[in-house]
Amino acid sequence: MTSLRRSALRAAIGPGLLMAGAAVGVSHLVQSTRAGAEYGLLLLPVVLLACLFKYPFLEFGPRYAAATGENLLAGYLRIGRWALAAFAVITVSTMCIVLAVVTLVTAGLAGVLLGLDVPVLQLSAGTLLVCLVLLGVGNYRGLDLVMKVLMVGLAVSTLAAVLLAIASQPDWQGLGGIDQAHRLGTTTGVAFLLALAGWMPIPLEVAAWHSLWTRERARQTGRAPSVRDAITDFRVGYLGATVLAVAFVLLGALLMHSSGVTFADSAVGFAAQLVELYARSLGNWSRPLITVAALSAMLSTTLAVADAYPRVLAALVHVARHGPDAPEPQSGQGRSHMLAVALVSGGALLVLYFSGARFKSLIDFATTLAFVSAPLLAWLTLRAVTGPQVPVDARPGPWLLRLAWISLAFGVAFSGAWIAWLLLG
Repeated sequence: MTSLRRSALRAAIGPGLLMAGAAVGVSHLVQSTRAGAEYGLLLLPVVLLACLFKYPFLEFGPRYAAATGENLLAGYLRIGRWALAAFAVITVSTMCIVLAVVTLVTAGLAGVLLGLDVPVLQLSAGTLLVCLVLLGVGNYRGLDLVMKVLMVGLAVSTLAAVLLAIASQPDWQGLGGIDQAHRLGTTTGVAFLLALAGWMPIPLEVAAWHSLWTRERARQTGRAPSVRDAITDFRVGYLGATVLAVAFVLLGALLMHSSGVTFADSAVGFAAQLVELYARSLGNWSRPLITVAALSAMLSTTLAVADAYPRVLAALVHVARHGPDAPEPQSGQGRSHMLAVALVSGGALLVLYFSGARFKSLIDFATTLAFVSAPLLAWLTLRAVTGPQVPVDARPGPWLLRLAWISLAFGVAFSGAWIAWLLLG
């Protein structure tokens, strides 16, 4: 690789890690670990298949941005105003709930693990304020730097934790989880599978986030990435998110599956149990290791989500008003972006304040919508990346297209089966 090629690749690296940071949160720390804790290694193929089937559509986001010089929202509008409206409805319906969820888990986990005696609502508000200040001060460059530090810390601490757990578990007998397979046919089991598949490794709407981050990275560096470099950046982040998902399944299976502990329903309580069981298995010296992994996972997600939703909201308004051919405004600045930040963060705090006992229902709504809307978003993204705006040589190759169509067929089948099961059950 020539020095010019290496320089171009370094300029492109960044959005993929932001995507990975957004992914490695509740879906990994809580859902993947709970999958291992309650079902052993039984659901590991589900995790891997979810990552495989979502790969094409999430990759199409940076591919489209690098090939066309515009974000994916413009691509949706080129399909039709209805397509942009459909994406907007999905995003607006869940953005405040998702930000509220990740903020609450991050704040609650910090309170439990760091021994902070502060009401969780106040701690959540403080956590969100810290994230907004970090984003406001550093904008994209600050987010890029903080995320790289967090992801390195998360990867090292999580993989070290897994290696220690493997070393302390010489006998893998009973970790297959076959004896728990019957639970997957129950209402609770189906709901868990829905949440696991819907948010693993991340919802498909993130393809649009990634396209916006790719465009912002190009503006910050003054160098538009090639399609090849944008995809390389994506693959680094996506592979990292997949490896960490497997790592958290292993942690749950190795440390919690045969523990005899009744697991907490809340995400915060469950994550605290993970840390406690890890310390009990390997000694208190290991507590800081898994604490760093848990907090890094949730903080990276909260930062990425708090940055992404206002960007998407401002971009939606801009594209809808000015059309796909209008020059993109500089992200992270301007009145529309500030209004979007206020709307999304204020809405998240209102959700936390007023939801109370209904908070779990809101989470179920967000995960269910992510699952049910996935085929529509997948199809729209596939149409955008194979449309006339994308040069022929930048479009997905035959193998990737085959995988995309197979994944789309599975998505439609599973969504249809779940809706039928819901109606008939």
